[in-house]
Amino acid sequence: MVEKQTGGGKQQKQIKVQGETLGADHHEAWQRVLEKLRQEYSDATFDSWIKPLQLVRAEQSTLLIAAPTRFMSDWVRTHYLGRMAEYWREETGDTVTADLIVDLDLAGSHRRGKSINGQAATDREEDTESQIGTPAAEAFAGPLDPRFTFESFVVGNSNELAHAAARRVAGNETVQFNPLFLYGGVGLGKTHLMHAMAWQIKQATPDRRVLYVSAETFMNQFIRALRFKDTMSFKEQFRSVDVLMIDDVQFLTGKDATQEEFFHTFNALVDHNRQLVISADRSPSDLEGIEERIKSRLGWGLVADIHPTDYELRFGILQSKLDQMDNVDVPGEVLEFLARRITSNVRELEGALNRVAAYADLTGRQVTLDMTQEILQDLIRANDRRLSITEIQRHVAEYFNVRLAELLSARRAVSIARPRQVAMYLSKQLTSASLPQIGRKFGGRDHTTVIHAVRRIEELREIDSVLDEDVENLRRILEG
Repeated sequence: MVEKQTGGGKQQKQIKVQGETLGADHHEAWQRVLEKLRQEYSDATFDSWIKPLQLVRAEQSTLLIAAPTRFMSDWVRTHYLGRMAEYWREETGDTVTADLIVDLDLAGSHRRGKSINGQAATDREEDTESQIGTPAAEAFAGPLDPRFTFESFVVGNSNELAHAAARRVAGNETVQFNPLFLYGGVGLGKTHLMHAMAWQIKQATPDRRVLYVSAETFMNQFIRALRFKDTMSFKEQFRSVDVLMIDDVQFLTGKDATQEEFFHTFNALVDHNRQLVISADRSPSDLEGIEERIKSRLGWGLVADIHPTDYELRFGILQSKLDQMDNVDVPGEVLEFLARRITSNVRELEGALNRVAAYADLTGRQVTLDMTQEILQDLIRANDRRLSITEIQRHVAEYFNVRLAELLSARRAVSIARPRQVAMYLSKQLTSASLPQIGRKFGGRDHTTVIHAVRRIEELREIDSVLDEDVENLRRILEG
């Protein structure tokens, strides 16, 4: 609202916001701060988290900003508030402490499309990358990471089904799998695929309304709706979208009231032929603490699991990550070392490469294998502790139904020798043990025996599909 007041014989334009009065100079400074933030962050981040904010008060030492929801307030406080104070000082010369309040009236204004930050609200469908759901939902929708696209997703045996299913859902307005349920361990790419789907849908069909939230956010918004007796708005927010994506649905374990609402939301969207995409850390049938009727519905469509990565996929991910880095020279032997030794998840793998690159940049040293081993000692030890040769031997013996003592014996029968070779191969692939160390663990054998076993299994995997599947299954069991 713009008011004109007369003071000292002059007309002075002032901006009145939520009962507070701001001078035009403050308002203009705030617009310049917003422009700097827009340039620094992606359109999706700016439109989701910064644009809905409202400057309330600007005094000598305090900058007070209103957010439509508590969730948005907490997120902005953690990620962007310090930057706002810094830019305010650059624009005005005033060193201020920035703070946030929650203004529910502002949330209502935002939902109705009224003025935001002193400017008329624009049709968010004009910018497909910044639209994440309906205007009512934008205040709490998770921001899409611009790095998480299909183009940056590295495909391998462990994730090809999930990737293909995500591509199909994102590329078709006709609902084929409902829901698409993605599951797998931490850091294997579930969230990446969900973000990639949202980006592609909005780019290909900007008129489709996509809402991506975590299960925790779904629950928090439902609790808020109950608290303020506004469940109708909640239902409208979640049931009016064309595509609803909920990440980490296992978070709803034991949350009976939220599960009840999720159940009805699920049914409403399916009944109206709207697409659902759900992710979790385990399959629907293994979700303990989730009602059976919900587990049944989660398995209605297509369930696609993402397995732990194998060596080839990890190496490909490192190469892709390296291609995105500027002026970083990492030898192939270092990438091979990381791919073999950091087996827990993709996030830890990429983090290891980032650490190596950052160390080289800050110290001016060239990246070498010795340097990599030196600066990643803690990470390597943590990964090594996860798997031992003895554990590999035990799992292989159980898998092929042979006694552990036979696996370590001198017997050369194929029924014993082949599992023994598989165990040696996996010990070389999944641990940091040297060839002589592996040989000693297998009844004091020479390292040349281990070399022969590794090469033989590599050859057989190319021509024997059954053995290849056995080795892959064992690797998943050991790395899972």
